[in-house]
Amino acid sequence: MTEPPRSLPLVLAEPRGRRKPPRHLADLSAAERTELVGGLGLPGFRARQLSTHYFSRLVDDPAEMTDLPAADREQLVAGLLPALMTPLRVLEADRGATRKTLWRLFDGALVESVLMRYPDRVTMCVSSQAGCGMACPFCATGQGGLQRNLSTAEIVEQVVAGARALARGEVAGGTGRVSNVVFMGMGEPLANYKAVIGAVRRLTDKAPDGLGMSARGITVSTVGLAPRIRQLADEGIPVTLALSLHAPDDELRDELVPINNRFKVAEAVEAAWEYARRTKRRVSIEYAMMRGINDQGWRADLLADLLTSYGADSDDRRGRWGWVHVNLIPLNPTPGTKWTASDPRDEREFVRRLEARGIPTTVRDTRGREIDGACGQLAAAE
Repeated sequence: MTEPPRSLPLVLAEPRGRRKPPRHLADLSAAERTELVGGLGLPGFRARQLSTHYFSRLVDDPAEMTDLPAADREQLVAGLLPALMTPLRVLEADRGATRKTLWRLFDGALVESVLMRYPDRVTMCVSSQAGCGMACPFCATGQGGLQRNLSTAEIVEQVVAGARALARGEVAGGTGRVSNVVFMGMGEPLANYKAVIGAVRRLTDKAPDGLGMSARGITVSTVGLAPRIRQLADEGIPVTLALSLHAPDDELRDELVPINNRFKVAEAVEAAWEYARRTKRRVSIEYAMMRGINDQGWRADLLADLLTSYGADSDDRRGRWGWVHVNLIPLNPTPGTKWTASDPRDEREFVRRLEARGIPTTVRDTRGREIDGACGQLAAAE
């Protein structure tokens, strides 16, 4: 397959004629909210009050916003807090500690988010697009194609909805807060770059302008859009980068991750190394283990050769290749496909070979198999 010209846009075009999501408080910076409220003929401080209700108090009922004059409340809510998504289905697993929600957006598009409660943290996995244009054949979302990008507010609302459920004691384990967010749901986050960066800023803005989360608790995943990885390093937000590699060689990765026909393995990994070098944040290499496809011992050796070729001259105190961590993912298969999870013996051998080369390696604690845990399965079924 010939490589497409480098001048092609990094964001795949969305279908024409789609309406944009309604403007929401979470789409705007604090200054932009104040300006908008002023344009409605209301005092600017009302914007901060509204932000406090949304981000700090997690209020979704205007009747509870009693510090807003009744005469202005309807106008403020209509102008800055429009309804963005409606839950269609909520499925639970792990005795209620895992909750997967299928959302219908304002235009009928479907996306999914997952809340996962662990003993020491609560993680929200969020979608950044309705569908995905990357066309990875083993991924349920990729099989459906791209419908559209999500807005910043549609991404943030997934996290806020999870935070509300925790605050109201609706999740097993009692009340709590969202401590981590991973952009590993439906879509390729860096193909919707502007909205994703906007969402990261809302999540990390100090309350009440945002949720006040630590950037170190946020992970942005990508299949390897190398220019966008380098752009992310310029943002000055120390999020964790996760590179979904899935194969250490171009021949196989061209099949598993079609964008590899444009940004080859070496280019994607080099961009990830540069991100780690500049941000001092360790990169996670995501590797879905597929039986008989990419789980051979020799491919573990090839992956080790690839990763240890970077950082050899680094003065990083963590060591020669402390810049990277490999996260092996037992594949959550989708119905009717040839892709299935690796044999546990092959998985253990893969781990052994990487660790023998000094590369930190873990196997992801997969959740939600009984509730169509792979992203995109609920939306596809609906």
